[in-house]
Amino acid sequence: MTSSSPSHIVIIGGGPGGYVGAIRAAQLGARVTVVEEGALGGVCLNSGCIPSKTLLGFIELGERVRHAQSHGLKLEGEVGYDLPRMIARKNEVVSGLVKGIGLLFKQWKIAHVAGRGDLIHDRTVHVRAHDGTESELQADAIVLATGSSWPNLPQFPIDGQRVITSREALDLTDIPRTALIVGAGVEGCEFASLFSGLGAQVSMVEMMPTVLPLEDVDTSAVLTRELKKRKVQLFLGTKILEWSATESGVRATLETGEEIVADIMLVSIGRRMNSEGLGLESLGVQLGARGEILVNERMETTVPGVYAIGDVTGESMLAHVASAQGKVAVTNAMGGKQVMNYDVIPAGIFTLPEVGRVGLTEQEATKRGLPVRIGKFRYAGLGKAQAVGETIGQFKVIAHAETNIILGVHIIGAHAADLIHEAALGMFGGLQVTELAEMIHAHPTISEGLMEAAEDLEGLAIHQARKRE
Repeated sequence: MTSSSPSHIVIIGGGPGGYVGAIRAAQLGARVTVVEEGALGGVCLNSGCIPSKTLLGFIELGERVRHAQSHGLKLEGEVGYDLPRMIARKNEVVSGLVKGIGLLFKQWKIAHVAGRGDLIHDRTVHVRAHDGTESELQADAIVLATGSSWPNLPQFPIDGQRVITSREALDLTDIPRTALIVGAGVEGCEFASLFSGLGAQVSMVEMMPTVLPLEDVDTSAVLTRELKKRKVQLFLGTKILEWSATESGVRATLETGEEIVADIMLVSIGRRMNSEGLGLESLGVQLGARGEILVNERMETTVPGVYAIGDVTGESMLAHVASAQGKVAVTNAMGGKQVMNYDVIPAGIFTLPEVGRVGLTEQEATKRGLPVRIGKFRYAGLGKAQAVGETIGQFKVIAHAETNIILGVHIIGAHAADLIHEAALGMFGGLQVTELAEMIHAHPTISEGLMEAAEDLEGLAIHQARKRE
């Protein structure tokens, strides 16, 4: 640490941006204090990414067991789900990971203050601890990592019983017979997979014409087909006109005149940035139209020495992006010179089947006027996929037609969220799609599908039938 670097960094928020930033700052030699009013790990760890993926993991396992007989396994009886035990196991996973962060804090001598923090000066944080005491922390640099929360929508007031958010959904101990999901984005589609897997009859309402409207058209098409196979009713290109509570749940009427009756209604439409009540305006920290804290590529706000990272910046609501921003922010607070690069950000969607994506979608490339070539390969053409019974899905590679540079890769199928990182590394290194095609892939593996999709751009995929022209 140089003499000009701050000796004390205070981070408000202990989510995937805040706690990762805290550890990196400590590694660089700073004295670090994290103010967090909830559990360490934030929404992602406690009521988002980890708990939902834990429960979806049970559904995936259960469905594999259901199909085991066709693979030669002898099993007796029906596969069922013990939801209370599943929830207990989910809580065990979350608790263990939260404790793990606490242990890392102790190892790096990071102070954790349980309470709410706000700014009363560009170098002073006021803390209201859970025990009622108040104190002030003097800092050389402050990092705002307050995240986002479930929006309070007047048309869908959350009561925690009939009308719920994902937070309540992850603690249900009774399997609903019927579930209405408002919104068919990432979260909505993941919960459609979860609820339908548990045996609930699921209805989804989405005002856009497709599920996963921000994803590639082919990914959306495959997931639509698979959701219908799971008997999920899709009401697309419409919205709820009115709804009312009933003795046993909710009744909703759509713009189309169709009516949906369900035990619960899960509202999954957007997030709200947690920028209110922090004292930002009085200090001159500038906010955007959505309440996001405006930052530059160094994660600096409009006030010197005050940084912001994660969901609250509105840049990208992904946990791994928040973590990367946290590293950049504290490195710069310590006198370094790092900038945040958003060009290559892989993402996973944990529906059934799973989705992995990086770069541009086909529709985004078209909108930008880029000349593209596209290669595709289906999971069913892979020996490994056939061997393990994971034949649903496809690989899609989008390349610039003139430079052959990879513009985007979209995978839907088994292990897609893991497989996407090979493509992301190729894009990060500026590889041409021919280099991806020429790299020898181990056989038999699912990753061979990426090689074959890259080869398909030239019409050279080996395991894909193509008519001679």
